[in-house]
Amino acid sequence: MVAQEKDRTVVADEALGYPIIVAPGVVGCMNEFLLSRSYRDVVVLCDANPAVRTIAQRLVRRLRPQARLLAFALGERRKRLSTLEVVLDGLTTVGAERTTLLIGVGGGVASDLFGFAAATYMRGTAYAHVATSLVAMVDAAIGGKTGVDLAGGKNLAGAFRDPVAVFCDLDALQTLPYRHLREGLAEIVKAAIIEGGDLFEGLETLAAHPFYRWPWESIVVDAIRIKAAIVRDDRLEAGDRELLNLGHTFAHAFERAGGYRMSHGAAVAVGLRAAGMLALRLGRFSEEEHLRVLALLALLRLPMHAALDVDATLAAMGADKKVRKGRLRFVLPRAIGDVEHGIVARRATVRNVLERVRLRPGAAG
Repeated sequence: MVAQEKDRTVVADEALGYPIIVAPGVVGCMNEFLLSRSYRDVVVLCDANPAVRTIAQRLVRRLRPQARLLAFALGERRKRLSTLEVVLDGLTTVGAERTTLLIGVGGGVASDLFGFAAATYMRGTAYAHVATSLVAMVDAAIGGKTGVDLAGGKNLAGAFRDPVAVFCDLDALQTLPYRHLREGLAEIVKAAIIEGGDLFEGLETLAAHPFYRWPWESIVVDAIRIKAAIVRDDRLEAGDRELLNLGHTFAHAFERAGGYRMSHGAAVAVGLRAAGMLALRLGRFSEEEHLRVLALLALLRLPMHAALDVDATLAAMGADKKVRKGRLRFVLPRAIGDVEHGIVARRATVRNVLERVRLRPGAAG
């Protein structure tokens, strides 16, 4: 499932049926991959963010003459059907065909949106993703979930569509704003709560050290390994894949109720605290373990409060994909390393949790 090859690590090739390549710079890896698969027509789709666009341009220069580049202004507020239409129209303009390989370059939004474009363009064309953010590397780009947000909720339109490969560009982490890198750790903390053991303890040890001393390759590989193992046994989220939504029922509601002004990473961090609080109130989690999670979030300087409207957040939860017959269902920890899904909670209890994590005007957070 994890193999070392020259200057790169390959994860999950056998588990998921496609390689996830983790390397410091992936342009050469991508070129080798294309030569091995005989793709002759390539369209590179990228986030118009200057740092991401530079990576995409470098890739196109290496792949010419067969590669063309299309750049789009992205962001969670633009992860909508209207942007998807712009991307699809761009593909028709450059003459992309069903046999064209689409390569998406960017973070989590790019992975979701470009992957959905590949799933729908001419009813499906091959897609590879170059992940340039920590969130994309350890979560969004892995597992074949694609989609966009609707007015009624987050990720409500989409498709399961596996990529042919994922490339995690470790060099891109050096270009991320410090805040984005830190917030991306929320998804890794989530994986560590699910896995427990050495991964959680390792984060506790690393939390006191500056990021330049972190072994990013091994951290990213561990998080990918955990997600790939769960996805392998539940490709369409009919069961245990829901475990990967730990903290996300809260997080997605925070994002939507706040008009997507809150970043996904920050929302997940607060969502992890909220999930622990809810588990504590339901008698499913110990105070000692909950405080241990909070201590890690604090050491990583991740947010644990959110400026939110409690009523709007509860209403947003009603559109969560895990809702059944109007009942709110959550993924909650029983212990670090032991997480369960499908837990029903009363709205009054959830409201109480939201009141506790709500950042009041003038509060320090």
